[in-house]
Amino acid sequence: MISAGDFRNGVCFEMDGQLYQVVEFQHVKPGKGAAFVRTKYRNIKTGAVVENSFNPNEKYEEVQLNRDDMSYLYNDGNLYYFMNTETFEQIPVNADAIGDGLRFLKENMEVRMMSYKGEVISIEIPNFVELEVTECEPGVRGDTATNATKSAVVETGAEIRVPLFINQGDVIRIDTRTGDYMERAKS
Repeated sequence: MISAGDFRNGVCFEMDGQLYQVVEFQHVKPGKGAAFVRTKYRNIKTGAVVENSFNPNEKYEEVQLNRDDMSYLYNDGNLYYFMNTETFEQIPVNADAIGDGLRFLKENMEVRMMSYKGEVISIEIPNFVELEVTECEPGVRGDTATNATKSAVVETGAEIRVPLFINQGDVIRIDTRTGDYMERAKS
């Protein structure tokens, strides 16, 4: 058990049958009234962030998540197979646990798998990935007065906006948290 007064960034706890991770906390001791802990926490499964105040004496079940480095192998329908890089054990994961990162998941990509009591909670893909552009229309010469962009499809099938100078076959760097183009990859 952990009391709300012991909350720190990164602490995971269970409340109302849901798993949460503390994103930000602040101990507040007003001049009048009782002290409280102002906390911003994230639902581990849904990713929703909530801000709430807790009595520092409230107790919650502390959760220890297992974080394993995995390598993505292949998918079979709605199941995606990952291999533990230390034990070589293969684990099938439902697409729902991967979430939005599925758009940028590439074979042999190193990811971090979070699990709790044997159940896979989420897959964390790297913040930046380098992918090849497989489809995009050619840029229009002279249309560079503004930050003009065009649509491009990368090798994983994700569609993103890129600058006009990007061509089919280019390798680009993408921020997986936002899905934005960052830069042309160094070759």
